[in-house]
Amino acid sequence: MKHRFLTGAAAIALAWGLAATAPARADDAAPPPHPMVGPFMFSGHIDGGVAVNFDDPANHVNFGHAFTDSANSPRMNQLMAAVEKDLDPAATGLDWGFKAQLMYGTDSRFPHAFGFWDLETHSPYQFDVAELSASAHLPIIWSGGIDLKGGVYPTPIGYEYTDSSLNFFYTHSYIFNFGIPLKHTGLYTVSHATSFLDLWLGVDTGNQGFVWSKAGDNNNSGAILGGFAINNPIPNLTILALAHYGPQIGYDKNTSFNYFNGAGVRQDVNRHALAIFDVTTTYKLNDQITLANEIVFDKDDLGVTNCGSPLLCHSGATAEGAAFYGIYTLNDQMSFGARWEIFRDDQGFFVGAFPGGEDFLRVERAKPAVPPGSNSAYFVGKATYMGLTVGMNYKPPLPALPLNAGLTIRPELRWDHAWGLANTIGNKAFNKNAAGNNTTNDQFLFSIDAIFGF
Repeated sequence: MKHRFLTGAAAIALAWGLAATAPARADDAAPPPHPMVGPFMFSGHIDGGVAVNFDDPANHVNFGHAFTDSANSPRMNQLMAAVEKDLDPAATGLDWGFKAQLMYGTDSRFPHAFGFWDLETHSPYQFDVAELSASAHLPIIWSGGIDLKGGVYPTPIGYEYTDSSLNFFYTHSYIFNFGIPLKHTGLYTVSHATSFLDLWLGVDTGNQGFVWSKAGDNNNSGAILGGFAINNPIPNLTILALAHYGPQIGYDKNTSFNYFNGAGVRQDVNRHALAIFDVTTTYKLNDQITLANEIVFDKDDLGVTNCGSPLLCHSGATAEGAAFYGIYTLNDQMSFGARWEIFRDDQGFFVGAFPGGEDFLRVERAKPAVPPGSNSAYFVGKATYMGLTVGMNYKPPLPALPLNAGLTIRPELRWDHAWGLANTIGNKAFNKNAAGNNTTNDQFLFSIDAIFGF
């Protein structure tokens, strides 16, 4: 067990050494754009890191984490490549675009579209189609026209992204991991009604649904997306308020995975929806300071997993969360950030651990483990979680590299705390011991990753 901790510490020392030996240059120019070939932009990165848990849990799991759930074990999280043509933000006539983005690594365990390479391997290292979409700008109806996007695409909801190069922190918020969708298959429109108001409307197959088929969706109903964005009502302030509504969990009639309410009556999953309401506010105070806030409310009408887990035999579940971000940019090489968050899971339905290669998608798709008993996912009951993360981004100046490549190193410290637990042994959330019992309500991590990309 200790050798895993030492391996993680060695990875940290190596990454920190890279950062410490490279001198900072405050007068460096902003990073150059991604390489272009005509109107087409190419980008890619590799991201690897380690999340060191000071308790060294016996099951090697950082509970309450998804993408950084492996304790004291270095992982190659993402190897990602994309080609795209962006819509011209100043377009006044017809315009078109597309994006094709592939991903390989341990992060791919989570955002699969159902039936799209999602249950192909037990390995934590998997392939995923991160995005395959087309877009268009139509100069119709509204003064600013309408943008359309269709295909398979990451959710537009929330502050954080699956693409790690777009996030400040290595670890994700509870909201991103458990409170919002990860991917959609469908179509949405953004109507530019005025210079500061956008109206959003879309239809899709639900969170991570692909197509309405046995393989691609876990129910027979669609979902809707709607909301609005307010852009610069005061300079540098944006507000994005989106709601997503539709049946999410499914019933596989070829298995014993049935869904019941508290009275033991099997539920019709197509008539029980998951509603998600999310508001994200971003304010760039000045060239150095950016502030952001995200709040979410989730209500699942079904809110159950297999009734073989007595803790989860209930009807309906809700969750509420808020996250606050502050980022200070010192210079082109170094920036500092903090994130404070709280997330209440009122039935223990949303927050869990999914260490196996297929665990997360099998729970999402309501499919039993194959072989039986191989699913290592677990929940700890209803609780409220708090997370405090502080970290930095360091971009060491490097010699001129092909494709404008660069390096970002992201060390961070994180404290997770849980309270209000019920119906669990010892009422604890974290640090599972060799006997299978959680032993503490606090979890301390030192995490670090490095992103090399172009």
